[in-house]
Amino acid sequence: MTVGAGGGGVTVPSEEELAEYEQERPARRLRPALDLVISVWCAIISVGVLAQVFVPLPQGTQFYLVIFLAAVLPMTLLCYRGFRVPAFINPFKARSHDDPGVADWILALVALAVCVYPLFDFDGFLERSQVPTTADVVAGALLLILLLEACRRTTGWVLPVISLVFIAYAYYGGFLPQTWLLSHKGFDFDAIIAQFTMGTAGFYGTPLAVAASYIVLFTIYGAVLDYSGAGKFFIDLSFAAFKRSRTAPGRTVTMAGFLLGSVSGSGTATAVSLGTVSWPILRRAGYPAEPAGGMLAASGIGAILSPPTLGAAAFIIAELLQVSYLKVLGYAVIPTILYYLGILLAIEIDARKHGTTSGETSQQSAWRLLLRFGYHFLSLFVIIAFMAVDVPPFKAVVYAVIIQFGLSFLDREHRLTGKRLFKALAQGTRSVLPVAATCATAGVIVAVTTQTGLGLNMADIIVNGARGLSDNHTVVLILTVVLSGFAVLLLGLAVPVTASFIIAAVIISPALENLGVAKAESYMFIFYYAVLSEVSPPTALAAVATAAITGGKVMPTMWQAWKYTLPAFLVPFAFVLTDNGAHLLGQGSFVGMVWTTVVSMLAVAALAVVTGGWVFVRATWLERAICVPAAALLLYLAPVTITAGICLLLVAVVINLVRRQRQTSAEEGTLAS
Repeated sequence: MTVGAGGGGVTVPSEEELAEYEQERPARRLRPALDLVISVWCAIISVGVLAQVFVPLPQGTQFYLVIFLAAVLPMTLLCYRGFRVPAFINPFKARSHDDPGVADWILALVALAVCVYPLFDFDGFLERSQVPTTADVVAGALLLILLLEACRRTTGWVLPVISLVFIAYAYYGGFLPQTWLLSHKGFDFDAIIAQFTMGTAGFYGTPLAVAASYIVLFTIYGAVLDYSGAGKFFIDLSFAAFKRSRTAPGRTVTMAGFLLGSVSGSGTATAVSLGTVSWPILRRAGYPAEPAGGMLAASGIGAILSPPTLGAAAFIIAELLQVSYLKVLGYAVIPTILYYLGILLAIEIDARKHGTTSGETSQQSAWRLLLRFGYHFLSLFVIIAFMAVDVPPFKAVVYAVIIQFGLSFLDREHRLTGKRLFKALAQGTRSVLPVAATCATAGVIVAVTTQTGLGLNMADIIVNGARGLSDNHTVVLILTVVLSGFAVLLLGLAVPVTASFIIAAVIISPALENLGVAKAESYMFIFYYAVLSEVSPPTALAAVATAAITGGKVMPTMWQAWKYTLPAFLVPFAFVLTDNGAHLLGQGSFVGMVWTTVVSMLAVAALAVVTGGWVFVRATWLERAICVPAAALLLYLAPVTITAGICLLLVAVVINLVRRQRQTSAEEGTLAS
């Protein structure tokens, strides 16, 4: 994709370059002939997935999931590399392709065989779940191995190792002392494999169902948006919208990240694509490399925290809560406002600290762009509109794909004619391969947790650990929430967002629920922390990627990204610490939503003072120190703490205002003399 700003064109990094900074590994570079064959197969899968929405298979959802996995798992093993060869002896280093070898083809064929095995006698296969045959167990074991390998190829070793630990726990847990909370009766290998392959909580459980029914449709939609020119338009519009203010470059990056994320669906990919285009402009405006990199990372991550797309885990939230995806979008509206308020306040402060200028972002007219290409927004609105009238999201997104296809013919350069449409359909399925492998493998964790009761046992351990430090319910809740947030962040450093959410949802969410937190609040808390792992030191993939673009130092860029995203780290605490936190998720009365939003905005402003060091003039350490408890008290959303927080914030503001007046008087006196 090529996007332009200021009349020039800038080439966005290739998928392989983007994957270098993603938790998903880069795919192979295939020879044109083989690439075409796999693209044809992926396009066929996309057509089948779209058709399934309106003509579902009569055998039911699980039958469809078996077919879906049989279609994508062999492709994953062919499109992603096995064990890597060191670069200095890599025979493919000088080649333009990296085709699968004999072993990869064998694995793909075995994967196809074991995936389609249940289809020969599907009803009998399900009926044998309590007493699986030897063939059932062998096929299931092979499928387990192949899924672990596919997951290792696409996301690395961590999730497969975690899955193996869970399997060992299911098998050996019966040998633990019965007095231990983690002990259970123990399961033999046949029972474990049957749970994975024949039940609804294993490979063919909720995670894969979401990938096959929702995520793949949205990746197809994102590809259609991209190939129809929407990504280029969103970037151009953002650069044309702000021109004169010294904060214009920062606002431009923020708006562009929000819009581009609807096409990309990945926070890190959005940050990299955005950084390639906008870093030259930020540099000319006077931004140092590290603050610019932090801003880019925060803007990219914001896209998957925000409606109308959110991240893939949002679909799983809807499925787990048995609510509409539109309701989950509603949960995210106020947190999104608070997130971008924090970024905009940080931009205002940085513009003053660094003395930035407006720069020249674009010569184009935003109004002309809207008049000419504004139709690209229509399909996004269509998704929301259809869901608002109770059309399921998987149907709404298909309607959006059809509409975007028709609209593409309004732009001669990006018409989705034969070849271009084919590429979009192929790319849609290719984009979901790592996600499907991750979701299917995560079924291991869900199955073991369900089979052994691990979720409730871990919840007891977490809560009892907090109670060991205090008997006060509020203190126990705060400690549990802090431990939970840290655990999700730690998990997210090693595995993709979707996997970390699934694991945390089955293990950590019950701990919060045991203390009276509603499921919606606990899942949204986990969702935000799973996403924020991408900007969390010490890995912070989004910040590492943007630091590579700006040439800034990696660790300072990480801390700058943390500064921009701090409200997103702390606002989720407000969801779960008090009952009033539900208002921030769009629940309860309108008045409750308004006052909690206003109070949370004040908390975000206090956080901006803490991290940015500016109010009316540069803030002193005393003023910043006062704003720390002010923000914490405001986010607790109880009348007493809100009053105390507002008083502290007013003290800091008044001190800073008095200092500014003294500085102004001193400067006027100097000029007069």
